[in-house]
Amino acid sequence: MALKAVNVTDVPNLDQVPENNASLSLYSSLFSSEELELNSEATFKVPKFLVIGHRGHGMNILQSTDSRMKAIKENTILSFNSAAKFPIDFIEFDVQVTKDDCPVIFHDDFIFSEENGTVFEKRVTELSLEEFLCFGPQREAGKQGKSLLRKTKDGKILNWNVETDDSFCTLAETFQKVDPSLGFNIELKFDDHIVYQQDHLIHVLQVILQVVSEYAKDRPIIFSSFHPDAAQLVRKLQNTYPVFFLTNGGTQVYYDVRRNSLEEAIKVCMEGGLQGIVSEVKGVFGNPGAVPRIKESKLSLLTYGKLNNVPEAVCMQHLMGIDGVIVDFVQEISHAVDDMIVKPLNEGLREGDEETETKSKLQFSQQELSFLLKLIPELIHH
Repeated sequence: MALKAVNVTDVPNLDQVPENNASLSLYSSLFSSEELELNSEATFKVPKFLVIGHRGHGMNILQSTDSRMKAIKENTILSFNSAAKFPIDFIEFDVQVTKDDCPVIFHDDFIFSEENGTVFEKRVTELSLEEFLCFGPQREAGKQGKSLLRKTKDGKILNWNVETDDSFCTLAETFQKVDPSLGFNIELKFDDHIVYQQDHLIHVLQVILQVVSEYAKDRPIIFSSFHPDAAQLVRKLQNTYPVFFLTNGGTQVYYDVRRNSLEEAIKVCMEGGLQGIVSEVKGVFGNPGAVPRIKESKLSLLTYGKLNNVPEAVCMQHLMGIDGVIVDFVQEISHAVDDMIVKPLNEGLREGDEETETKSKLQFSQQELSFLLKLIPELIHH
């Protein structure tokens, strides 16, 4: 992995992207302006514990024995609207830009297909929109799309078979066709193995921001990216929406040291005026002492990862002060959060209990919580 550091302070404030003056009202469908604040000083407050659907209704793991990981094609309109049926706040999805400047929703860097017995790969950003949409199920009745395969982390190439399939979509379509009450966590995708020039990053981000400006209306939006320069640039290019830096939290090592720890993630945020961090949950459980440091820096903290599909792990994060979770098992986790966190808090509010913010069905004393926080890193490392 190689990333070229760019000096974000050298980037001008660009006029090409129209700015919506009603920045705070964009969140009115979920949060009041008293609960959520985003201003020129980059302050941002998450008013409740957020549940966010990963790639919509959940990511696809084709080799998994769990049918839930192959239920609905990830990053599709069907997946997004299926997730919206449950009590969640946002969906997370991945945006890349085609060679003819159209933002599309797709996670992987490459699309794999098979023709005449030969498997071939195409880089998403080197395809035109028309070429991109030719893969997989087609919207036009009777039209046959090109076969769609996927390369797994261990190098296997499998047919991308799911129980309920759907066609690829663009960012503009997603805004138009997905339940308007659902917030969007838009991950800005870049290839870890490419060194991007600053001009290219700015161009890609402007293309995406143009679509957001045109279609967002009152929808809550959070931008995020693993690419530290892209994250800082999108913050520089607009001040309407919060920007979070994505990190593995030290669970993997990268050439760019800014990606290698929660401490480095804090630095990226503070230097670029970002509003929060999204970390692999193991990175947080392995380093729970980073949570108060993140909070002291007035940053929000969300997590992602397989452990977020375990209700007890999610509720533990709530007790630690984490602001929300990105999950694959949308139905199970949203209901667990509602049962273990939301309902007890609401009941306490009705009873006039001043300590409701710390209450849930999983209640620990401060001593017990301290013990658990010391124990969790040991469990993660073994």
